[in-house]
Amino acid sequence: MDSTHPRSDGPQRRRTFSPADKLAHLVAYEQACETNDGGAYLRREGLYSSLISEWRKQRDAGVLEGKPAGAKVGRLTAEQAEIARLKRELDKTTKRLATTEAALDIMGKAHALLESLSESGGAADQADQALMDTWTALRGLHVTTRAAAVLTGMHRSTALRRAAPAPAGPARAPAAPVNKLSAAECARVVEVLNSARFVDAAPIQVWATLLDEDTYLCSVSTMYRLLNENKQVKERRRLARHRKAVCPELVATAPRQVYSWDITKLRGPAKGLYYDAYVMIDIYSRYIVGVHVHARECGVLAKEMMEQIFGTYGIPHVVHADRGTSMTSNTVAGLLCDLGVTRSHSRPKVSNDNPYSESWFKTLKYAPTFPDRFESIHHARDFMDEFVDWYNHEHRHSGIGLHTPADVFYGLAAEKDTQRRIVLAEARARHRHRFSQDRAPKIIDLPETAAINPPKPAEPEDQTTAA
Repeated sequence: MDSTHPRSDGPQRRRTFSPADKLAHLVAYEQACETNDGGAYLRREGLYSSLISEWRKQRDAGVLEGKPAGAKVGRLTAEQAEIARLKRELDKTTKRLATTEAALDIMGKAHALLESLSESGGAADQADQALMDTWTALRGLHVTTRAAAVLTGMHRSTALRRAAPAPAGPARAPAAPVNKLSAAECARVVEVLNSARFVDAAPIQVWATLLDEDTYLCSVSTMYRLLNENKQVKERRRLARHRKAVCPELVATAPRQVYSWDITKLRGPAKGLYYDAYVMIDIYSRYIVGVHVHARECGVLAKEMMEQIFGTYGIPHVVHADRGTSMTSNTVAGLLCDLGVTRSHSRPKVSNDNPYSESWFKTLKYAPTFPDRFESIHHARDFMDEFVDWYNHEHRHSGIGLHTPADVFYGLAAEKDTQRRIVLAEARARHRHRFSQDRAPKIIDLPETAAINPPKPAEPEDQTTAA
């Protein structure tokens, strides 16, 4: 039998352990566990963990002390097992209490140190080091890493990394790849790529062409890398250059200055059948100056709506819309150009650039009377006329001092605002204790302007620079 085999010297008698041997092994094993070497001790001595558990119970029950060397220790009685269990729990509780007292003492000192650093304006590095020292002291008391991290407020992985930093290895020069091209080969690849034959071809085209000719220089990625090292990788295709979209900045200080319009879909009687509602609104007064409902979207129909509106209410300074096909059509553009009206459009994919129209559409479609579907185009037109009449003449809009859009559009809001303030003043005089302020609520104040993307105020010049 091989000399390295555990039984190379033949069969042996079963090992026996005297009470003194058991106590000695228990002491040695517990000492080894303090340095995380308990498993190595068991392998080195040829012991199982079950033996240690059994011997620990016998020791705790008091049946090992005072026994002669040859005395046998039998199974523990129920009373002895209970005594062993109670002793183990007592030892655990005693250790836990001692650890808790020491941890409280350490945490108290750490708290006092952190308070002194905070009062003296100490650096954050000193506070981190104090927490790390506290974490190390708690670990010295065999507090688990998780509990120490919770007590100190440090992240567990951070504390472990700082406690055992990775040793810096010896600096080694990076080894050259075995598949690296030589300088002559690199120069050859660049020369081929820049040759008159391949100067206009992409590297992948060059690679495939040469491969068909039974020639392989390098991979496609290596071609790109060599060109990049020589600063020869640049976009050469005729790509479209899109001009930067300008943010529309519109300000209205009175009605009939800025109109905003858009088109929304109204569901018809059948699935897939829609009607198009053309809506134009005066942004200062929120007055709907025109609503047309048609079976399709068309620039010609939009032009007819504008001609009718401009003939009734006058020509505005600016007409704002998004970038739909009808809004950007030549028909509409030609009309506005002939009338001297400034065209304004939203930026691509920016719905906030047309807020007044979008907000009105939500008011329309969230109304309790808005039908799920319209029975016909005439039904849609009748409903829109009724809703617009209610909105213009009865709806008190919170954005214009709770006036109706018609009052603001036709200049009646100022007189009604004065009358409202008189009523509020009289009520305040009769019941002073019911009012917390001496002024009217801000919600009835009529705003001076209405804007789409209001311009930012100019920053004052630096006095030092001006001087």
